[in-house]
Formats: sequence, C-alpha cells, structure tokens
Amino acid sequence: MPLHLLALDASSSACSAALLRQGDSGTECLARFEMTPRAHTRRLLPMVDEVLAEAQVTPSQLDAVAFGRGPGSFTGLRIAAGAAQGLAFGLDCPLLGVSTLEALALQAHRRYHLRHVVTALDARMGEVYAATWHCLKDTITPMSAEAVLAPESLRLPGDETDWVGVGSGFTLWERFTVDVQLSMPQHLDDLEPRAEEMAWLAARDFAAGLGQTAHLVQPVYLRNDVAWKKPA
Repeated sequence: MPLHLLALDASSSACSAALLRQGDSGTECLARFEMTPRAHTRRLLPMVDEVLAEAQVTPSQLDAVAFGRGPGSFTGLRIAAGAAQGLAFGLDCPLLGVSTLEALALQAHRRYHLRHVVTALDARMGEVYAATWHCLKDTITPMSAEAVLAPESLRLPGDETDWVGVGSGFTLWERFTVDVQLSMPQHLDDLEPRAEEMAWLAARDFAAGLGQTAHLVQPVYLRNDVAWKKPA
C-alpha cells in the first residue's frame, strides 16, 4: 500500500529531515542532513520543505509524521517534537516517536554491517545515554534498556567481544572500563542520529499500527528529574 512518511530530528548537534515514499515501484527515502549547532529552529522546517519539494509531495499527501523522540538534547527534542506535533495535528495524521539510539544503531548496521552495537550519546554532566543492540538484516533488537549513566557504569550483555561503540558518548572513551574497552575493538564517535533511519523505523512501526494522535507522543529525556526540576 502506498505510503508517504515524513521524519525529522534535532536531537543532537545535527538537524535532519527525510521523506520515505513507498509505492508500486518500490521504496525510496529522500533526506537532508546538516551539522547545525544552535540553528535547529532556523533549519528544521526549511529542510522539511526541501524534501517535500524534491519528492513533489504536498503536506496533505503525508500518511504519518515521525520524529527523534530521544534521548538527546533537551532543547533539540522539544524543537523536533513541537514541529512534528504541529504538522501531525494540522494534517490530522498519526505521529510516531523513534528512539534516537535505535536509529543510530540502524545507521551503523547499514553503513558498516555491524552486528553488536553499543550506541552512546553525550548526555553532558559526565554521563551518556546508552543502549546495546543486536543487528541482523536491518532488524534491530535491543539487548539492554536505554539508560543515562556514567561511562564507568556501562556493562555489556553476554560474552561477545565484537561490540562496536557508536555515537558522541564515545568521546569519553577513557572513562569506560577496561572490560568494556577489551570487548569493543572499535568505536566511532562521529556518527549522529539521522532522520533517514528514523523514517525507516517509523515505517515499520506505522505498518504495525503504532501511530498515535499527536498529543500522545512525547519526547523521552531519560533524565526527567533533572530536566523538569522545579525551582525551590
């Protein structure tokens, strides 16, 4: 069945938008990606306009909207959530939130054919947002729950020794334990979450009937007690 799904992300220093289009001739994904620290508000919606124009798709043709729901930058998540909720509400179409860590794992798997992936994003305050994944033929299976933790506290499931670390959290490489480092012969700290992978994951979830009305889909911060702490 034909599908037009728009995904957007502003969860990191990068900003991106993607349109996944499925039809009789197959599936394609048109995307924009830029490193835009502190310029997400200015660039996100123009990127949406660009991918829609390239695909010659009007907003009214969209079947669903998705966004990077976190974890990630508090401000960036709010920007993407607000834009996605506004679009989905205005178009009266389902909204889906996609894990930034899962999208990062899919990107690493597709780009480098990795099987055991540890995704970690810099959470500031000396911590990382992290999760572990098993990847096989574009199927991403979580091996641990997403968590915010100190690098020293990361533990890897099982006894595999071919883990690859992906994401900005690995700029803190020296703080991970020796056991983790020995089980991880390689780490790539320059990959950022992208809307392109979020579109593929959202299409999977949309097909499974997981789309929701706009107001029900909220960002996932993991560090809610800090992000929402009220002043005394």
